[in-house]
Amino acid sequence: MSGNSVRRVSSGAIWEPVVGYSRAVAAGDFVFVTGCTSIDGAEFVHDGDAFAQTAQAIVNVRSALEKLGAGLADVVRTRMFVTDISKWEAYGRAHGEAFAEVMPATSMIEVRGLIDPRMLVEVEAVAYKPGIGAASGVPPGAAL
Repeated sequence: MSGNSVRRVSSGAIWEPVVGYSRAVAAGDFVFVTGCTSIDGAEFVHDGDAFAQTAQAIVNVRSALEKLGAGLADVVRTRMFVTDISKWEAYGRAHGEAFAEVMPATSMIEVRGLIDPRMLVEVEAVAYKPGIGAASGVPPGAAL
């Protein structure tokens, strides 16, 4: 893949420069969104609420997609990493509200923990939009 077919955006999360990742990367016809959690700006929100944390994580997915010219309607795959699978219905309801019309392929995977012990869920996504990785006034590899 040539350098001019990849675009990246950052959310400004404190972990991005430490770990060395982008919030989202548009490459070719796809956008890959890194796992998003219940962060609003730099602040953790919705302590203890599985539904609200999932909804916030999806808001963050949407924000990353929009920075690259895509949206939730373009999502073809999601993954939900959850710390307590017994709350599957709450995670699932929030996901269902956001993606009822889109119906992406998805997985819900229970994990031992996330980067902050208050976090109950992390949502990542893949979107498909032909040509989205091509530079459109944005320098290749530029972080927005």
